[in-house]
Amino acid sequence: MQLLFIAVFVQCKTHYQIMKQEHFVRQDQTKPQSIQFTKPPYLKKGDTIMIVAPAGFVPDSTEIDPGIALAKSWGLEVIVGKNAFKKHNHFAGTDEERQSDLQLALNDKKIKAIWCSRGGYGTVRIIDQLDFTAFEKNPKWVIGFSDITTLHTTIHRLGIATIHATMPGGMKHASDETKQTLYKALFGYSYGFEIPSNPLNKIGIGSGVLIGGNLSILNSMIGSVSEVNTYGKILFIEDVGEDLYRVDRMMYTLKRTGALKNLKGLIVGDFSYDIEKDTLFGGTHREIILNVVKEYNYPVIFDFPAGHVRDNRALIFGKEINIEVNATTSKIWY
Repeated sequence: MQLLFIAVFVQCKTHYQIMKQEHFVRQDQTKPQSIQFTKPPYLKKGDTIMIVAPAGFVPDSTEIDPGIALAKSWGLEVIVGKNAFKKHNHFAGTDEERQSDLQLALNDKKIKAIWCSRGGYGTVRIIDQLDFTAFEKNPKWVIGFSDITTLHTTIHRLGIATIHATMPGGMKHASDETKQTLYKALFGYSYGFEIPSNPLNKIGIGSGVLIGGNLSILNSMIGSVSEVNTYGKILFIEDVGEDLYRVDRMMYTLKRTGALKNLKGLIVGDFSYDIEKDTLFGGTHREIILNVVKEYNYPVIFDFPAGHVRDNRALIFGKEINIEVNATTSKIWY
């Protein structure tokens, strides 16, 4: 009887608990991922979302008021974490305070989406203390970008889709397209993108599950429980303020892990850096990235409108997309 109980207990372990046991197991980028992604329920009017601050501090409510107003205009109820405006050095409160708000949002069934207030730095300090058991049973949309890539990649290891999009702290200056695509992503409307092709684009077609985020954070996840499997996926990357030699190093790091070899496509968002300062490196971020992936036979799109810019269009990570790149136009659609 005791053996039967043990067997049942083992079978009832969540994917999250199993994943935690494999804390330092490297991803084998030469093999496809066995996990199938599922999408949390799309939002509807009357649903409640929660704004939390897992990373950098937000000075006061005026920073996120435009985001709250936008969500309410969509018919959503908005709750703000009790520690959202705390400040502890660089962070929005202590690690324990930030974790507490995020854990509450993950656990509460009434919360249908978690909107991170801003990025900066700090999510990695609390990621291993979070318990995703309740979240796995009742998935909800997690929204953010930049440092929130730590949450994206961890949740992707659970096989749950997330949304890479502007946060409340950036809605004051966000473009109309930024707001419209976030609305469509959250409420389940189909949408796509058609942008002019950069001459450095690699022409081709591809389809696969979209994953990715901030290049620096993706690099920092290598070798941890939050490292994602890129085999057969379409990878999106963006970054801000990184010297070009660091971009070069990070791309080669991904290449050496095998993460770039078996992609179905690469989408490159905004890379904001000091152009004058980096002229001596010998190329732009586009040329650096293209040089690293030149031997691979998949399409590459540069200058996609997403990242640390006003026009930061929402992308659903964990959902299959199609891309088509020709000499004049790049198309992306779900």
